Amino acid sequence: MTHLWVRAEQRPNEERVGLTPEGAAALIARGIAVTIEASRSRAISIEGYAAAGCAIAPESSWPDAPRDAIIFGLKELPEDGTPLPHRHILFGHAYKGQPAGRILLQRFKAGGGTLYDLESLVDDSGRRVAAFGYWAGYAGAAVALKCWAAQARGGICDPVSTWPNREALLADLAAELAASGAAQPRALVIGAKGRVGTGAADLCESMGLAVTRWDMEETAHGGPFPEVLTHEIFLNCILARPGCPVFVPADASAAPRALRVIGDIACDPTSDFSPVKVYDRTTSWTAPALRTHADPPLDVMAIDNLPSLLPLESSEDYAAQLLPSLLALAELDQGVWARARTEFDRHAATA
Repeated sequence: MTHLWVRAEQRPNEERVGLTPEGAAALIARGIAVTIEASRSRAISIEGYAAAGCAIAPESSWPDAPRDAIIFGLKELPEDGTPLPHRHILFGHAYKGQPAGRILLQRFKAGGGTLYDLESLVDDSGRRVAAFGYWAGYAGAAVALKCWAAQARGGICDPVSTWPNREALLADLAAELAASGAAQPRALVIGAKGRVGTGAADLCESMGLAVTRWDMEETAHGGPFPEVLTHEIFLNCILARPGCPVFVPADASAAPRALRVIGDIACDPTSDFSPVKVYDRTTSWTAPALRTHADPPLDVMAIDNLPSLLPLESSEDYAAQLLPSLLALAELDQGVWARARTEFDRHAATA
């Protein structure tokens, strides 16, 4: 019998999960055994999983799981250097030359295990079968607006934490915007037709902002893009990659501009291909805004785990997208799982 073991997330501020109780019930009905670890932080309570028929295991007990179990989590494993003998499903961040990724692949080689990277679960056309993009855009736009409201009050954005749901986020944000006493800003979203950009634009429009939506057609000429500086808020939803144009050059901070907040939701500041050149490091939940210029102020929001701010909606949406692939776990040598295994074998060979 195929056995899926859902581990508790061990990264701070991570409450998401990739399987809901309803999804677990569907897997069990398909003949797949499901074990779920207890968790002090998961956005979905353990009671629903127990009612669905899951076995319950202690938190972080996955290293002692049966060797034939498939260990499923979202974010990184503890970096303790131990060999990994199991098959794991997670976001490994191991295939783009990252130093920590190379170490992770070496741990799999040492233990004889396998990584099925969630980023490598793709359909026949190469499109990922599941992604958190919409809620990354939604939460990223919300934090960018919080940065703008704090700046309008003469300060800088306070620490952020999870919202229990979308309604709580919208209520909190509406109160902050009203307290700022300033006229509504205008927002430019680049990458507006993608999952991330759609979420960002939806959040802005729910707050009553005027939103300019750009995608490939508007950016095909390669720049420069003076229109970015004419909006109070710019939300970048385009991944850094070769050929990506520069939307905000390094000298933009000191240029005449209406621009006050950049939400770099794609968030890849160390890449040579980053389209936002006025900053060089990510921001955090404790310090969401990086002020790159003082007069007039320009703040950059570049948090790299934005969907975690809305863990319930993020979990439910992602789990629904991923469930059809999980239902096919018994056929690991076919389809999306076979493609992910091929990617692992290719990268592990040179680790």
